[in-house]
Amino acid sequence: MTVAEYDKCVSQYSDNLYRFALKSLRSDDEAKDIVQESFLRLWENREAVLGGKEKSYLFTVAYRLIVDRVRMGKRYTGDESVLRTSPAPGRPDYNGISELIDRFLDELPPLQKSLIMLRDYEGYSYREMAEMTRLSETQVKVYIFRARTALRRIIGDINNIL
Repeated sequence: MTVAEYDKCVSQYSDNLYRFALKSLRSDDEAKDIVQESFLRLWENREAVLGGKEKSYLFTVAYRLIVDRVRMGKRYTGDESVLRTSPAPGRPDYNGISELIDRFLDELPPLQKSLIMLRDYEGYSYREMAEMTRLSETQVKVYIFRARTALRRIIGDINNIL
């Protein structure tokens, strides 16, 4: 991988990677750290990463870093409300639905939440998600099915949130 190819990857994938990390961690600083570390690892392993597989590599690294951060966060026993940021309710276009959906997603186990976000927010295929998470395609489908079932149970009727 040349410097120009690396720069192209940064410009192409940094925003998507940041959104994925931010949705998972809900911390701007931690999401930026994840993106930076993912691109650093891409550069360090540029000879080993096959051409055309940069995106998959980046999201795989980011996913694993996020899982590590979530595991570390579970050990934290302080006030978690300090760690979370939410949109300001005073904004004219604010209706609270996004925050509500994020709260419902937070009720899912971390793996299911990550898979839902990779599938529904980032548009990855089952095969790509299986490669990233080192699960089989069948396992990925099962986890997504369970997550969606749990979300339906949590949300209930869609009119409850509208």
